[in-house]
Amino acid sequence: MARAITRSHRRGGKVGLKMIVLGLTGSIAMGKSTIGAMMENMRIPVHEADKAVHKLLTFESEAWPAIKAAFPFFEYPDIYEKKGRALNRKKFGELIFHDDFLREKLEGILHPLVHKSQNEFIREFTLKGFDMVCLDIPLLFETGAEERLDYTITVSAPYFIQRQRVLERPNMSEEKFHAILERQMPNEQKCVLSDYVIKTGLGRAQSMKELKSIIQDIRKKEFGNTKEEEGNKKAPLKAIDLRAS
Repeated sequence: MARAITRSHRRGGKVGLKMIVLGLTGSIAMGKSTIGAMMENMRIPVHEADKAVHKLLTFESEAWPAIKAAFPFFEYPDIYEKKGRALNRKKFGELIFHDDFLREKLEGILHPLVHKSQNEFIREFTLKGFDMVCLDIPLLFETGAEERLDYTITVSAPYFIQRQRVLERPNMSEEKFHAILERQMPNEQKCVLSDYVIKTGLGRAQSMKELKSIIQDIRKKEFGNTKEEEGNKKAPLKAIDLRAS
């Protein structure tokens, strides 16, 4: 579970106004992206680690020089395109997926920069006066990220629903699905470690009900109110993506 910590984030620079940092996680196809979109509709900004990584794998990013050094063109010509100014993401992904050493090398480059992006995100919305943000982190417990969060939320669904969702995705196979699961902490263990669990196998309406209950509970603990929109009085940040992931 997330540690009880003294929070250093203060809204708008005003002493006494707390910034609550939530962590959202879940195994592949549990519905995490849908829950994240629901949060944004509730005026809780969400930082997505996967989107940060996608941005870091571009020519303009601060990670690019380190990526080119770790995966030089002369050694891995097939993973590059546009004369070495872009990655062929499909081939690069296949290379990393099947080689633990190379994957760990890449993670060593990306993880500190994703952490930096998360800190900048928290600071941005702290200065804007928000009192709650969420970090969407697929490997939250695997990387020890719970140590810098106030509360953790795991998104869960029965295995047969998870499997059905996964196999509906393009370029996905039973073998690849199980290979991904082997590299992730078991769903049951994530649920035990988490402060809250949202079950997405009962439909979106039930998931939204559970999410609202969780946010109300956190707000009551931290601020003494139960209105999920009390602190972040902003327009919804984006529409809900109905595709579970």
